[in-house]
Amino acid sequence: MNVFKIPGLKSDFLVSAEEIIRVEAVSNYSRIYFSNGKKIVVAKLLHWFEVELPSDMFTRVHRSHLVNKKYVQDMNAAQSKTLILNNGDCISISRRKRVLMMAG
Repeated sequence: MNVFKIPGLKSDFLVSAEEIIRVEAVSNYSRIYFSNGKKIVVAKLLHWFEVELPSDMFTRVHRSHLVNKKYVQDMNAAQSKTLILNNGDCISISRRKRVLMMAG
């Protein structure tokens, strides 16, 4: 189980990587979406999560989205521009990442 610490304003959060569905960049903050439906906003850049979270579990599909591969349900077959996650979220895929995902 991959547990890591996210520094917060009042206290630190101990988080299991398996419970994170995705991380979204919001200016100089990041919004973390969990499998239990909760969301938190922390004062960390998306790049910090990209470095801290296991690269075999997470992939950056857009400049503002880091996604847990475990929760990817489908890639929009029409034009492959979006990922559909298990919780129903649709995430845009950047043009460059689209090419890499289609190849791999």
